[in-house]
Amino acid sequence: MTTTPTASVGTPSATDYYDVRSLLSEDEQAIQDAVARFVDERVLPGIAEAFDEHRFPEDLIPELAEMGLLGCNIEGYDCAGLNHVCYGLVNQELERGDAGVRSFVSVQGSLCMYPILAFGSEEQRQRWLPQMASAEVIGCFGLTEADGGSDPGAMKTTAKRDGGDWILNGSKMWITNGSIAHLAVVWAQTEDGIRGFLVEKDMPGYSTRDIERKYSLRASITSELFLDDVRVPDANMLPNVRGLKGPLSCLTQARYGIAWGVIGSAIACFQEVLDYSKVRVLFGRPLSHTQTVQRRLADMSRRITLAQLLALQLGRLKDEGKMHHSHVSMAKWNNVRTSLDIARDARDLLGASGISSEFCSIRHMLNLESVITYEGTETVHELVVGRELCGHSAY
Repeated sequence: MTTTPTASVGTPSATDYYDVRSLLSEDEQAIQDAVARFVDERVLPGIAEAFDEHRFPEDLIPELAEMGLLGCNIEGYDCAGLNHVCYGLVNQELERGDAGVRSFVSVQGSLCMYPILAFGSEEQRQRWLPQMASAEVIGCFGLTEADGGSDPGAMKTTAKRDGGDWILNGSKMWITNGSIAHLAVVWAQTEDGIRGFLVEKDMPGYSTRDIERKYSLRASITSELFLDDVRVPDANMLPNVRGLKGPLSCLTQARYGIAWGVIGSAIACFQEVLDYSKVRVLFGRPLSHTQTVQRRLADMSRRITLAQLLALQLGRLKDEGKMHHSHVSMAKWNNVRTSLDIARDARDLLGASGISSEFCSIRHMLNLESVITYEGTETVHELVVGRELCGHSAY
């Protein structure tokens, strides 16, 4: 029996072991490359300092807008109209820089622009979406409350009709972009169920306060929102949704981006510790020459590869209109856990250097401690998948 010679195969890429990039279109590769350059040139040089100083790098906002990254998977309204795989790749590269930068883009697009697109009137879309795409208007998403967490249906913020207006009272907690936002998408209880309202920054009775002393997402703005008899015109209510379906569908959009974004964190930590292991000499030889370290690095590569394939298939399903919300739960659950485990293990392999912000692993590790909690805890996403498998809810 004769065999046909195979073409020469090179060593697999450390951070793309299964050549997932070859499954991307030319346009998708070009978008990833453009954002990767932006991260390398504009985000990475200053992000450790911003993290140390508990400061969001607001100077990046105009550039993010100029690149068309705000609401980039929205069609029309001066948005880029990219497919969902492109949007995922954008999130992956931004979080390779820092989760705080990715969170800004995610909140602006998925949590603020998306509900206006999906549930707003045409007048609301025309008024707000072009300004948000250009960063003239920054948004925040007001759902979580101090006593809410995984049970958003227990919200205490209320909206009561008063003639042609609504009067909003309550507070929101852990709100990304809160104090720099010109517009807050606020969810409140009404007599007819939960409704969404567009609260403008200058409306009397609306105020914000930043949450300080965070040890995670330090290069991100996190705030409380306060609503004290805020009068909101009926024209600022989102007319096309009622109930938890609205905010939860927004979270599905954001979680989709997270499932991609955290791969960037994992890659950053893995690449850093892989390079370090080749030059750090201990007991007369580089760390990379030992079986224990090679096994740990191989496991990181395996996990990243699985996360990449999971995210890509999730994106293809979303682009084809076949994505179920539980698909996002599985991807968010798997990929955040993967990335957090890699960041922790990389931090450990770096030894004492691992606790210094001169290395990225501790920063990504601390950020991921928030990412694994926000927009659905790991346990909640396990139970979402469990409900689909078993046919009934356990929560």
